[in-house]
Amino acid sequence: MKTSEIERKQNCMKRILRIRPTTLSAVVPLLLALFTLSRASAKEQYAMPKLNEQSTGVSREVRSATSFAPVIKKVAPSVVNIASTSTMKEQQFWHPFFEDPMFRRFFGDPGGSGRRFRAPRAQNLGSGVIVSEDGFILTNNHMVDGADEVKVTLSDGKTQYAAKVIGADPQTDIAVLKVDAKNLPAITITDSDKLEVGDAVLAIGNPFNVGQSVTLGIVSALGRDFGGRILGREGYEDFIQTDAAINPGNSGGALVDAEGRLVGINQSIVSGSGANAGVGFAVPINMAKNVMERLVGDGKIRRGFLGLKMQSLTPELAKEFALPDQNGVIVTEILPNTPAADAGIKEDDAIVEFNGKKVTDNRHLRLMVSQTEPDTKVTVKLIREGKPKTVTVKLGTLPGEQASVKPSTDLEQQELDALDGVEVADIDARARRQFDIPTNIRGALVLNVDEDSNAGKAGLRPGDVILGINRQAVRDADTAVELTKKLKSERLLLRVWSRDGDTAGIHYLPVDNGKRKK
Repeated sequence: MKTSEIERKQNCMKRILRIRPTTLSAVVPLLLALFTLSRASAKEQYAMPKLNEQSTGVSREVRSATSFAPVIKKVAPSVVNIASTSTMKEQQFWHPFFEDPMFRRFFGDPGGSGRRFRAPRAQNLGSGVIVSEDGFILTNNHMVDGADEVKVTLSDGKTQYAAKVIGADPQTDIAVLKVDAKNLPAITITDSDKLEVGDAVLAIGNPFNVGQSVTLGIVSALGRDFGGRILGREGYEDFIQTDAAINPGNSGGALVDAEGRLVGINQSIVSGSGANAGVGFAVPINMAKNVMERLVGDGKIRRGFLGLKMQSLTPELAKEFALPDQNGVIVTEILPNTPAADAGIKEDDAIVEFNGKKVTDNRHLRLMVSQTEPDTKVTVKLIREGKPKTVTVKLGTLPGEQASVKPSTDLEQQELDALDGVEVADIDARARRQFDIPTNIRGALVLNVDEDSNAGKAGLRPGDVILGINRQAVRDADTAVELTKKLKSERLLLRVWSRDGDTAGIHYLPVDNGKRKK
């Protein structure tokens, strides 16, 4: 190397070392940003899927359709077959016969060691719906729950992809899959809230693994809720009911309107035989889309939380609380240190509107709260002592599942005459242990109820705790007796805590006290 060239490089290094502090301070953040970017790019991230959406309602002009073939040609490529495989728990099995050479001669050595069978594999076959061109697919959670491997086959029956489960939500039975592909035939999505009973719908899927099939029907009902019998007590049931045939294998497939737009994800049927009986259910696409956006964006489901317990209105309760109709819920309990408590919502308030939408019943309000992001400020319109009031609530995050309260019957009874055909007692330490009564519950423990009594016919049961009578607090059994002696009206409104059943928790119980036992 020549001397002049060496001097030139040395001068260059000197110029680099003479960088001014202001220049260095500008360069360092740039270098850090580049380093951070390189680390972030190493982590697998997904952009929110781009959906084909149309919010307009379906045309309801009455006309006889001779064929839905054009609709099916447009929609069918978006519906895929899904096969998920999982390894069942390995079985340990041993018998002395395995040591017998004659046994091995005829039957071989199970598992290669004589002590263990090969772990069996279970396979689920169902359907899914492509919702974005870059490979996002919606299906049911029960299709992929616990799966080790998920394969997606397109409608041509030949093209197959390995799928990754991005996330799943058992409480709505929705799962989001992703395949590594481009320019896939994504379905058009519409607003399922605009569906009406009587609208024509088509169910597309892979029933009984016979291949893609289409069935036609109508929307039989909306907002179907089975009290947790399909998705469990903690589930969110808001199904579209249809008589379009849905059979095993249709799960996760598409329910589309007469224009071929996705309105629901097929979920299950009610049938004594296990095959279609004209009563099928689908998860509304609005709910499925909400779940997908949270799973893709946050990687988990975070649901809004009010922090209160409530009861749907009945004609009797609406009359007791002087409400104009049955729309809304009665607040039966405010949990401490919760958004509802902070906002000033009180027991006996009737919530009639949530964030600008009318509340119809307990299920409806629970759904609306769950589908609202935590930390969102919402307005709650309520009626308190006959007067309208509006409060602002900042929603919290729904906590984990709570343990269910188990009933117990081993308690020495202390009989007291209270109400008509009802036996009550004070709640002592032993009663709390035997009946699993929370420490914050104060009142009169119901020991026995005559089934033919007015309270028994209204639904009061042994093990319940009477907290209030006609909106007056009950501290103990004596208070309950005294309050019933002072009754003048033929209507009795009990505030009750129950340990189990559909009314578990605090609720109101109207009793017709005008019919006296003879």
